[in-house]
Amino acid sequence: METRPLESFGIEVIGIDLSQTQDPDAVEQMHQLWADNGLLLFRNQRLEEHDVVSFSRLFGELEIHVREEYLSPDHPELLIVSNVKENGKPIGILSDHEVGWHHDQIYLPRPAVGSLLYSVKIPDSGGNTAFCDQAGAYEALPDSKKCELKGVRAVHSYEFFNRQWSEPTSKMQKKRTPDVTHPLVRTHPISGRQAIYADPGMTSGIEGMNEADGHAFLNELYDWCLQPQFLYEHKWRLGDTLMWDNASTMHRRGEFDPSAERIMKRTTILPPPQMAVPI
Repeated sequence: METRPLESFGIEVIGIDLSQTQDPDAVEQMHQLWADNGLLLFRNQRLEEHDVVSFSRLFGELEIHVREEYLSPDHPELLIVSNVKENGKPIGILSDHEVGWHHDQIYLPRPAVGSLLYSVKIPDSGGNTAFCDQAGAYEALPDSKKCELKGVRAVHSYEFFNRQWSEPTSKMQKKRTPDVTHPLVRTHPISGRQAIYADPGMTSGIEGMNEADGHAFLNELYDWCLQPQFLYEHKWRLGDTLMWDNASTMHRRGEFDPSAERIMKRTTILPPPQMAVPI
């Protein structure tokens, strides 16, 4: 399988058509590449919705997102991310504004292991997606700081994210997404690498700390993670398909011209039930 490195971290996988049935050996190799590198990029894809879903399922069970109003009517595993409106209503989530650093579905008791995003329509400029290598950031920490993080649990909240970056959730959606806690350091189940598992968008505090102390503790970690050597910014091309590992990366999206249309289709990959809580 031919690959080449992206800037900073992640790899591009070359010469694979994701709409075709994948050889089991190739799938196994992609699983390992994904776990080891955090990001997999596949360029020049021409995918129907069922292709996106079928390929994503090779990596695990797919989530049906709580924001049901933005799911594909034909394939509810697909979340539409878009600023386009039809009949005065948005067809997708997150519009055209900046979306800050976050992990997908970190607010679930069984948080996502990964996500896949396929570009259907993109603006001429803006709307880039940046990624942070939180495994690399953890590995570069001084040993004394790693010891300080042992046993610490962070609190994660979908409502905390929505207040900053998205639309309010309904009462039923809030009921389905109560706050959860997870270890601040997550060990990847395949690669064994450890990573900082918190983000400014969805992590609302530290268990056992007051709000001010918790935020100060987290902000120090974020400043460390967001150094240039741990960052990769993806400028989208039509047909790009990007998979990221939620166990070892967080991501953000830049704003773009509201008059430009952007349509992306996303799947979210869940872990097996025995991995319901990160270790």
